[in-house]
Amino acid sequence: MAAPTTAAMAQNSADNMRMSADSNKRDVRILNIESAKAIADAVRTSLGPRGMDKMVSRAKTGEVIITNDGATILNKMQVQQPAAKMLVELSKSQDVVAGDGTTSVVVICGSLLKKALELLEKGIHPTVISDAFDKACQYAVKFLEEEFAVPVSVDDRESLLKAATTSLSSKVVSQYSNLLAPMAVDSLLKIADKSSGMIDLKNVKVVCRQGGTIDDSEMIEGLVLDQRASKAAGGPTRVEDAKIALIQFQISPPKTDLESNVMVNDYAAMDRILKEERNYILRIVKKIKASGCNVLLIQKSILRDAVTDLSLHYLAKAKIMVVQNIEREEIEHISKSLGCLPISHVDHMKPEKLGSAALVETASVGKGKVVKITGVANPGHTASVLLRGSNKLVLEEAERSLHDALCVIRCLMQKRALIAGGGAPEMQLSLKLSAWAKTLAGLDQWCVRAFAEALEIIPYTLAENAGLNPIQIVTELRNLHASGKKYHGINVRKNVISDMMALDVVQPLLVSTSALSLATETLTMLMKIDDIVPCR
Repeated sequence: MAAPTTAAMAQNSADNMRMSADSNKRDVRILNIESAKAIADAVRTSLGPRGMDKMVSRAKTGEVIITNDGATILNKMQVQQPAAKMLVELSKSQDVVAGDGTTSVVVICGSLLKKALELLEKGIHPTVISDAFDKACQYAVKFLEEEFAVPVSVDDRESLLKAATTSLSSKVVSQYSNLLAPMAVDSLLKIADKSSGMIDLKNVKVVCRQGGTIDDSEMIEGLVLDQRASKAAGGPTRVEDAKIALIQFQISPPKTDLESNVMVNDYAAMDRILKEERNYILRIVKKIKASGCNVLLIQKSILRDAVTDLSLHYLAKAKIMVVQNIEREEIEHISKSLGCLPISHVDHMKPEKLGSAALVETASVGKGKVVKITGVANPGHTASVLLRGSNKLVLEEAERSLHDALCVIRCLMQKRALIAGGGAPEMQLSLKLSAWAKTLAGLDQWCVRAFAEALEIIPYTLAENAGLNPIQIVTELRNLHASGKKYHGINVRKNVISDMMALDVVQPLLVSTSALSLATETLTMLMKIDDIVPCR
């Protein structure tokens, strides 16, 4: 037998290197996909009204959070693998765009990755898979917008309530949805600019107070401040027919720009200093009183005390109610809410810069106190909500749930259409995409069919989390959709399949379309990674 030539040996060596490189790329893709799937599986049990809650505990601080919000769970997890971090960022992106569906988007992405891995093992190139999935996503979004969605008017309060209630149904505080949903709707309608559709959720101020139950929560027609009124020197804590000033200057003796010490050698000099301080403060208080102000909101000061005991004494004598330590971030919201202007110097205290309200009072709420301002004469496009809860964990989850409900209504303001919930859109999309795949040729047919199958993970998980037989339920649901009942989904309350539109189980179109688009985009990025390069 002849010995192999040098050229043949070189060719074999090159083939081995190429095979090694291909194997390395495949291993990297498999590692990335498996890591991302592990993140998706971690939150999959939290999907839907019957989903489980997660208790997140931080070892360093001892902080404990109980939630089933996908974005919150993933944000608190310490993820090291780069591809797995992309799913955490995916959940954050969905939270920014839609505010809801943060668990669904991760579950869908995990299912798409599983199908992509099966296609890879059949020898289909990653670029072909990602391109076909992108086409399928565009088809799905177009179908939802044109054939499945139901248009809704922003003046239709009932439709907004249905969407908010559906969003709250999967939360820990779902039993209070009949209270929180109207709060969210009324708050958004107050701050919404209906002509442009622009909504800034910063205009909704939520004050949380421990004590009582969530049933004690209320929406304040005016403004609520979590600071308390000063009772020093017997100052008033309730003022009717209030004239409110929002000031950013200090009512205290001035300090020098540079650090310096003043040496006082005799009592006469000390008396002169104290007298001058009293006169200085008294002049400021007289100017405030002359403007007609009887309620003073004072911004927190860093360089020196905003008020002193002496200034509080004079303000109490003038029957002026004082609320201290207003944060800098709250100034804009308070100014909008009360129709007043921030005043940076005492010489600018003019009646036209003051806000007017029928009543300003200190109210006891749980263990603490808040200041309520009601009957505002010129209210702005803002809203205030006072949330109550029996403990910190419930209170934090109620605040997160209210935020999600606000985001859902904001989605409806931006894209004014509703779709059915309960896994109905995903099942309908799966049927439509499977039918469309039969019209395609080549590898695209395989890929689009895999995309269609991946979407069935949502009804499958809803049934699984509700304790039902997922295979039986999904098969029955598929048959109903094939017979033309496109709005039928899984009713986890009664463990049957029902018409979701008739049950008012609806969600904004934007939540589903953004979830599909973001999940597909993340998969495309992961499929095109063939190596991980560590660096310092």
